Amino acid sequence: MIGIGAVLAVVDARHDSDVTTTREVTDVAVAVAQAPSTLAAVHSPDPTALLQPVTERIRKDTGMDFIVVMAPDRTRFTHTTPERIGQPFGGNIDRALAGQTFTETYAGTLGPSIRAVTPIYDDGRVVALVSAGVTRARIGDQVATQLPVILGVAFAGLVVAAAGSFLLSRRIRRQTHGLAPDELRAMYEQHDAVLHSIHEGLVVFGPFAEYAEVVNDQARKLLDLPSGPVQRTDLPLSMQRMSWGVVRDEMHVTTDRILLVNQDVVAWEGRPIGTVMTIRDHTELRTVMGELDSVRGFAESLRAQAHESANRLHTVVTMVELGRYREAVEFATAELELSQTLIDRLLTSVGDPALAALLLGKVNQAAERSVELTITEDTALDSTAPLSAHETVTLVGNLIDNAIDAAADGADGWVEVTVCQQDLADDTATDQDSALYLHVADSGPGMSAQTFARAAERGYSTKADHQGLGLALVHRLVARHGGAIYTERDPESAVAVTIPRKVAP
Repeated sequence: MIGIGAVLAVVDARHDSDVTTTREVTDVAVAVAQAPSTLAAVHSPDPTALLQPVTERIRKDTGMDFIVVMAPDRTRFTHTTPERIGQPFGGNIDRALAGQTFTETYAGTLGPSIRAVTPIYDDGRVVALVSAGVTRARIGDQVATQLPVILGVAFAGLVVAAAGSFLLSRRIRRQTHGLAPDELRAMYEQHDAVLHSIHEGLVVFGPFAEYAEVVNDQARKLLDLPSGPVQRTDLPLSMQRMSWGVVRDEMHVTTDRILLVNQDVVAWEGRPIGTVMTIRDHTELRTVMGELDSVRGFAESLRAQAHESANRLHTVVTMVELGRYREAVEFATAELELSQTLIDRLLTSVGDPALAALLLGKVNQAAERSVELTITEDTALDSTAPLSAHETVTLVGNLIDNAIDAAADGADGWVEVTVCQQDLADDTATDQDSALYLHVADSGPGMSAQTFARAAERGYSTKADHQGLGLALVHRLVARHGGAIYTERDPESAVAVTIPRKVAP
């Protein structure tokens, strides 16, 4: 660009010189032609003697290369080279003879020149002509005097442009970490392919930026994000409160999913340039693990019962061997009657075998931790609809486990569970409208409304060795079925859940 500018500057200087020269030769020719002394000299017996000194002086003063005064028949009266005086003028004079003043570029005896030709009048008729001109060589010399300035400006511009290019290139390479355009293109193609192929959610934020720079399709699906730019405020509330630092295997619960979140800080040359958040869906895994924990607890309870039954059997056998038959019968039947009574009552009042087995298992599990778990007499349920068996285990099992944990921390701990069917009390309820009602009370300190709300946002636990997903799973399940969950602290710590069975029209 600077080279083109320099060439254009030279061309422009040459053009300006041509325009200026054209104007100057015209002014000089007209001035000489209109001078009275010139007309008088033309009518004198020896025009050359009078005109030659005057025209040479004017030529030198004005910078002309030649001033020629001639007769209408082209005979020169004056010339820069005296030997050419009296010879015919070479060039066009027809328009001047017709009374016009004109300029032209013509290769005369001094070489190519810009010349002007104008008539000398006497009583309205042309009696002589005047031509003044400047050679192209002189014009070139004039342009050449401007070349150092033009080249100096071009060189200065080149230095500035080179410095600017260097600084710009340095800045771009710093921003692109030294990658060339081909490398950037290849990286973009690989980056785009990876983003759309991985099955983990990926969200990338700049340093302390509120808008995500990268969000892949899986992240939008897992977090239910809108299309277009994503702000940090669009993330689930628990993820908005995450730190900007490194996060490892942190559980977050949304309305529909359980997510495992990891976050790393990306640094370049010792300074952080952003954070990369990866998100994996652990919904099914955590659901299965919750059910597995319930089954494991049930199995542990059965193992404990088997161990206790063996001890009781040894006691009965020993009593029989000692001949204490009546005491052996009383000892055996007393324990059996107590357990059988609870089993018979649950199997009769609870129509779902999975729920009945879960409640029996939790009674024994609580007993192992010195907590008395009571199934109230109000417990009666024909089915757990609209909950499935898996959802029932998640709901009841987690609430009872939390209650046992809270009650086990104090002396004489107890838990009281009620599962039943309630009629809806709203104005739109019909005879068939009812709700599944679960009430779990315990002797623990209970949770405030704020703490209970935190448990709904993300798995919250007051114990360091817990992931705190139990209540979060319960909240998610209740919300999915349009139910309600709340906590009480007076007269006792309790959690109540109501899930409607009403079918919307």
